[in-house]
Amino acid sequence: MQINKPYRSIVAFFLFLLFTFSISAQTSKPNFNRARTFDIQHYILRTSFDRTTKTVFGDTIVRLKPLNYNFNQIELDAAEIKFESVKLESETKDLQYRLAGEKIYIIFDKSYTPSDLISIRFKYSVKPSKGVYFVKADVEDGKVVRPAQIWTQGEAEEAHHWFPSYDFPDDKATSEQFITVEKDEIAIANGEPLGTTENADGTKTFHYKMAVPHSTYLTSFVVGKYSKISDSYNNILLGFYLYPGKESFAQKSFGKTKEMMRVFEELTKINFPYNKYDQTVVANFAFGGMENITATTMADTEVFTNPPQIVEDLVSHELAHSWFGNLVTCRNWAELWLNEGFATYMEAAYREKKYGRADYLRKIRENAELFFVDETINRNRHGLYNLSARPDDSIFDTTTYQKGGAVIHTLRETIGTENFWKAINLYLTRHKFQNVETSDLQKVMEEVSGKDLNWFFAQWVYGGGYPKLNVTQVYNAATRSLDLTVTQTQDSADKITPEAFILPMEIEITTAKGTKIEKLEIKKREEVFSLNVDGKPAKIVFDKEEKIPLKTVRILTLEFFKDKN
Repeated sequence: MQINKPYRSIVAFFLFLLFTFSISAQTSKPNFNRARTFDIQHYILRTSFDRTTKTVFGDTIVRLKPLNYNFNQIELDAAEIKFESVKLESETKDLQYRLAGEKIYIIFDKSYTPSDLISIRFKYSVKPSKGVYFVKADVEDGKVVRPAQIWTQGEAEEAHHWFPSYDFPDDKATSEQFITVEKDEIAIANGEPLGTTENADGTKTFHYKMAVPHSTYLTSFVVGKYSKISDSYNNILLGFYLYPGKESFAQKSFGKTKEMMRVFEELTKINFPYNKYDQTVVANFAFGGMENITATTMADTEVFTNPPQIVEDLVSHELAHSWFGNLVTCRNWAELWLNEGFATYMEAAYREKKYGRADYLRKIRENAELFFVDETINRNRHGLYNLSARPDDSIFDTTTYQKGGAVIHTLRETIGTENFWKAINLYLTRHKFQNVETSDLQKVMEEVSGKDLNWFFAQWVYGGGYPKLNVTQVYNAATRSLDLTVTQTQDSADKITPEAFILPMEIEITTAKGTKIEKLEIKKREEVFSLNVDGKPAKIVFDKEEKIPLKTVRILTLEFFKDKN
């Protein structure tokens, strides 16, 4: 998902926060994972609609396998749903169930084992306050300028507002949808289109099947009157769905999709994981875009009104989720940076391949600056591993996205570009179609590079804030020495921002005789570095290559003197 621009952050409420510089100490962090007693294998979703009352009529089959013996009841997520019947798919007898909060608790008439496949069929109706959104047509002077739409938004946990499900990212299942719409509408959904049926009442039913397991929040559909522009990349079918009359935006906005796919395949050494990729614009969308698996949803305002550079970043961001977020998915919402930080970083990685290193660094700097501004205004203090994570919009902030992208850049600079992309390939290959945690990323980065990265992940992922450096320079002409007093001034009272970051830093020093690079490791709250130079420094630049963009450096004083003796 990409947040809208300009970004408006939401103040986070901190439940509990503890930071140390030891990864082993992270065992004290809260457990954001969800206990599971079953593994859902497949969803079959049949949906139709009453536009006047904004009602969804559902007929859903959930197929699952127990994870334990003596399995005789199940808890699923279901909010606002009015159930007509709950049965085993193969039987006519109703199952006992009760509703409480946003849950349905079902009792089976016997116990099952892990070798059993249980199929539960639900018939129901729902007027969802979340999950499915009905958008009226936009009419000007009696003419429809934008047709009516119905679309879904699942992230973080909105899917259970329109179908009973296990609505958490750590369980992946295949899915199949039958979507019944008006005769002049189409439906776009996840996976391969298997055909359209003309119904006796004049409606049409679209059939899609997503044969690759995916997390529940990635399940989606869009219904409306659309023009489809088709393209392909290798054997992958591409579909661009736009409002009638807006077809010219297909090439303008989505024309680089093929090139982005090629670049991401080249960088990760992992082919695009699916056999189709659709991009559909919708109205009144709260985000910039959403990476619903094989069927990305885009806000029409983002696509139609933004400058080409912003649209290009949006398209590359959502496409990058096909690898980072859909192929491998965060295990819980505290780990969301593994989805969004990487998708944000891949915007810059694409630009590096397409437009060069300078544009790549511009994008990285932009990410860092957006994070600085938001942290200053809103003080959203949490680490990339988000100890304040909740399944609502508060998790979609500049820490998770922009800081995440900038930290991944620094990780690449720390272990080297070749090692970084080798580790990314290993990460995606090892965890293909699975869920991941930060420890999985750290492990592959250490395996490939041979480096201990505990310090890196402790301060940049589990810690918060960023380093603020004040530098005092004193040059001694008699000894031709330069003393740099470096003081870290970031406020660490919040217990999450480190008192002192570890910062391997390159310093460029220019004198009348030329330029040289000194390598320092800053690791204390205040320390003095004494350097030999060949003359009075005319210019000193910290981190010219911008390997650590998440920092500020202030030169406080510059004193020159000769030894009195």
